[in-house]
Amino acid sequence: MKEENCKACQTDVTAQIIDSVESLKKENASLKELVKHNSLTMESFENDDDKVLFYTGLPNWTILLCIYDFVKEYLQSVKGLLSPFSKFLLCLTRLRLNLGGKDLAYRFGNISEATVSRAFLHAVDVLYQRLKPLIIWPDRESLRKTLPMDFRKHCPNCVVIIDCFEIFLDRPSNPLARAQTFSSYKHHNTVKYLIGISPQGTVTFISEGWGGRVSDKHLTENSGLLDHLIPGDVILADRGFDIQESVGLFCSTIKIPAFTRGKKQLSGIEVEQTRRIANVRIHVERVIGNIRKKYSILAGTQPSDFVTVRSGNVTTLDKIVTICCALTNMSDSVVPFD
Repeated sequence: MKEENCKACQTDVTAQIIDSVESLKKENASLKELVKHNSLTMESFENDDDKVLFYTGLPNWTILLCIYDFVKEYLQSVKGLLSPFSKFLLCLTRLRLNLGGKDLAYRFGNISEATVSRAFLHAVDVLYQRLKPLIIWPDRESLRKTLPMDFRKHCPNCVVIIDCFEIFLDRPSNPLARAQTFSSYKHHNTVKYLIGISPQGTVTFISEGWGGRVSDKHLTENSGLLDHLIPGDVILADRGFDIQESVGLFCSTIKIPAFTRGKKQLSGIEVEQTRRIANVRIHVERVIGNIRKKYSILAGTQPSDFVTVRSGNVTTLDKIVTICCALTNMSDSVVPFD
């Protein structure tokens, strides 16, 4: 009887141990999955397109990996505390979410803010050099073959739609710099950029940054954009771009909405032309909005040291804007092709 009771007890204990082991295995697997999901390692991003989009703005893991493979050898450093992928991800995360140095320091292994700053600036330099060629002025034959239907109907010779956008800047201590960067339109110190997009919705031109005080006309005429024009080209722009004479020197045309100044009302033809121009010109505003939405660092106020030249005669802010435009070109276009 005692032997039977002992055997029964042993059986019960064994069953309990087995159950406990199985429970611990499940808990361990669950915790591993949770750690993987919450970590910022390369493995945690693999095949998780939602996570890739949230932290980088890129549409999927395949594109993220493709860009990383393109730049990783230049992100190596001898004494770096971060792996090349961590440095790459840190840069994209800051561009995407505009997180502060301390926040990023905690997220990437409790490193110092100085390390975060060095890693970010190094990655910005690398990404700028490697991704800048993604912003390319297309040849006319390729442009015509893929022209969206709206442009085929109303503006078949359009090569670029232009507009300016401004990024807030901390108030410079230098009085001259303060005056040059003050934007009367934004009532703030800003840096202004000229952007050009193709009818297909890709960024094909981005200027260097100018003080917010500069006019759209002066910026366009001195940005280098007009050098890309050939006879017969058409530019679409808003009313502020009064550059007909400059564009005419290249035997090209600029189309802007009709002015109402000095007129009681527009003629029927002017109203229709203005409507058609507005319908296709608005795509540049959508692209600008998309870039700001994808990379919220551009919606924040930038430190004044971002507009000082660090390397290659290019400011850090110019590099950031170029990178954001190049990365946006890797996503689907906002322009409908039907």
